[in-house]
Amino acid sequence: MTAPDFDAETVSLDWNDAGTVATLTVDRPDKLNALDETTLRAIPDALDAARDDARALVVTGAGEKAFVAGADIAHMSQLGVAEAYDYCQLGHAVMDAVEAFPVPVVAAVNGYAFGGGCELALAADIRVASENALVGQTEIDLGIVPGWGGTQRLARLVPDETARRMVFLGERLDAEACLDAGLVGEVVPHEECVEHAQGLAGRIAAKPRFALQGAKEALNQVHESPQSAGLEYEKRVWSGLFGTHDQQEGMEAFLEDRDPEFE
Repeated sequence: MTAPDFDAETVSLDWNDAGTVATLTVDRPDKLNALDETTLRAIPDALDAARDDARALVVTGAGEKAFVAGADIAHMSQLGVAEAYDYCQLGHAVMDAVEAFPVPVVAAVNGYAFGGGCELALAADIRVASENALVGQTEIDLGIVPGWGGTQRLARLVPDETARRMVFLGERLDAEACLDAGLVGEVVPHEECVEHAQGLAGRIAAKPRFALQGAKEALNQVHESPQSAGLEYEKRVWSGLFGTHDQQEGMEAFLEDRDPEFE
């Protein structure tokens, strides 16, 4: 199944047979899937096309070498301060849209993920790495810093020392180092990476949709609010799910010792 209302040259959107898992693929393998402006603008359109039907989303890159190797350095090299700020705003809007997508997002990091590619993976909820993955916030070697959320999301995910080494030195972590640092949740054979991520997304998609949305929103509050506000938000989400079909079905199925049939 392919979303009928989405068509872009450098981003594709495909669906599993059940129509519950969408896979967004950055499709510029000849450029190692680098995020030029056209691609950046296409990603939110793909997210909008998937929003109503997807119960989970996979984000990955085309080809055998790269997830997303970074941003468009040739374009960036010509920017002044004002233009750089606008480009930064665009990148932030894309990463924010991935992070705020209403259901869980799984990044299949199937190769190089540098700069903006690392930031795209960081905006996902869960990360699966190919054994060939190589991940880094390498902007320091361009005379700049991570500008699409990397300084914030990376430092919240990995130990402070690891984040500072990656940003200050441009250190690149291989798949096992990413796993050790907590940057990814698992490492799988390269040829299985995308399919494995889709299978994981399928397991997520089988869970109750409104509960998934509420859980994601509540978890995201950890990074945006004091704990007291996050706890209050959790209370509202938790209690607001009562009376929904999935809450009633889930609890009845538990009490009746059977598998639930969620909407």
